[in-house]
Amino acid sequence: MKNIKSIVALSLLTSTILFAGCCGNVCPKDKIAECCGECPKNQTTTMAQNTPYTKKYTNKDYYKDGVFQADVAYKAYGDMLNHYGYELTDFIKDNLWITDFNLGDFENVGMAGFFWVNDADANYFGHEIFLLPSQMIVEHKHMPTEFAAKMESWVVKNGFCYNFGIGEASVNAPATPESQKGHILSKSFISQNVNEIVHLKEIETPHFLMAGPNGAIVLELASYHDGSGLRFTNPNAVFTSSMVNDL
Repeated sequence: MKNIKSIVALSLLTSTILFAGCCGNVCPKDKIAECCGECPKNQTTTMAQNTPYTKKYTNKDYYKDGVFQADVAYKAYGDMLNHYGYELTDFIKDNLWITDFNLGDFENVGMAGFFWVNDADANYFGHEIFLLPSQMIVEHKHMPTEFAAKMESWVVKNGFCYNFGIGEASVNAPATPESQKGHILSKSFISQNVNEIVHLKEIETPHFLMAGPNGAIVLELASYHDGSGLRFTNPNAVFTSSMVNDL
């Protein structure tokens, strides 16, 4: 598996990010002027903005004889991150984890992420969340332990997501995974787009994010995260993670 990890990481770090010039040609970022002529800055957009990212893998890829294939999941995230021009630095690779919450439905329920910081003394937390197309974080809430219950906010950096929390049921809600039927209490949602910030409606209440059809990269800002205060609505959910450096 280490060879797979190395190949994926290398492809992410060495790939050329292409841009669409205002002439319509697809050009390397540093050669837009050569292949297109100079363009007004507001007319130069990344390919990620012009070409939506779409799902590439399914549960048939993620599981072999019922066993979660974390290396395949890593390739799936790598493909999405490369599409959005997101560089996997050494720090990120050293700290990146992937989980299917032990539910066997990674295509629809799972996530990857890493902590920028999680400081109990200073009581602050920064978390990057990666969600594949239409992938949901299993519904959960944060309860007080020896530390106060976690308060959090989210900012979408790429793609978009549905941000679910407590409140009156929203009309036209997106379909949630069949595997989570009967295990969702959050009925109110906001469609959260790039650069929009949404706050947890009330501390100690259930919530979850679900990516739109093009996936999502989300920055979470919060008070200290104590894992022992995490409570899943689905009684079968368990936070078991695979570290990328172990693949």
